[in-house]
Amino acid sequence: MGNIGFLFPLVVVVAVVRNCVATLSAESPNTTTDRLALLGLKPHVTHDPQNLLATNWTSVTSVCNWIGVTCGSDHQKVIALDLTNMSLRGTIPPHLGNLSFLCHLNIRFNHFHGSLPMELANLSSLKYINFGHNNFQGKIPSWFDSFTQLQSLFLCENNFFGVIPCSLGSLSNLEVLILYNNDLKGQIPIAIENLSNLKWLYLDNNQFSGQLPAALFKCRELEILSLSNNALEGIVSQEVRNLTRLSELYLNTNNLRSMLSVGLP
Repeated sequence: MGNIGFLFPLVVVVAVVRNCVATLSAESPNTTTDRLALLGLKPHVTHDPQNLLATNWTSVTSVCNWIGVTCGSDHQKVIALDLTNMSLRGTIPPHLGNLSFLCHLNIRFNHFHGSLPMELANLSSLKYINFGHNNFQGKIPSWFDSFTQLQSLFLCENNFFGVIPCSLGSLSNLEVLILYNNDLKGQIPIAIENLSNLKWLYLDNNQFSGQLPAALFKCRELEILSLSNNALEGIVSQEVRNLTRLSELYLNTNNLRSMLSVGLP
């Protein structure tokens, strides 16, 4: 289960970035705001073993040529930031909230820690967020509902605690929600039934409790549902058969009983 960061199809990520390019204005504002936003990250990175940001993010080159940065072809605004697997250590500053055209944000497999600044809520164009495999702490922010275009959200392998905010249920475009290996607890929110486009849901290896909400069985597009290693209880009803697209179901290591004629995985 822990390898889902590697398994997510690259073609989906590429499609998201291309879609960003296609939907942005052809206007060409200057890049000063984006440059300052990214330079604001540099002092918050306390460990950059390969000196990638230190040597590459400089005034000598255009921000659009910086490592990990992709700009729109027609307007030179930053639409993607991908710092995957660079062994960076540090915190996320509020400055990143000024990347107003950002569609794709991927910083997985690093050592970022601390909480997420509320200024990120300004990134209303985001379609893809991957904060997986870091050391972030705190509750999942309720202001994530600001990402109205979001299609994929990866928060796995961190130290998030508390409950899943009901506000995530307003993300009607969400297709992928990956929260495994955190310290989340409480019940799975009923608001999840509003995620009508949800295809992948990974909540395993947390401390979720209570019964499986009937709301889960209203997510008719679900293909993968993974809830293993929690404290869920009660009966898995026949309603699970309503998930006709479901190809993978993981419920082991809970306190669940099945009404199905076939045993649970």
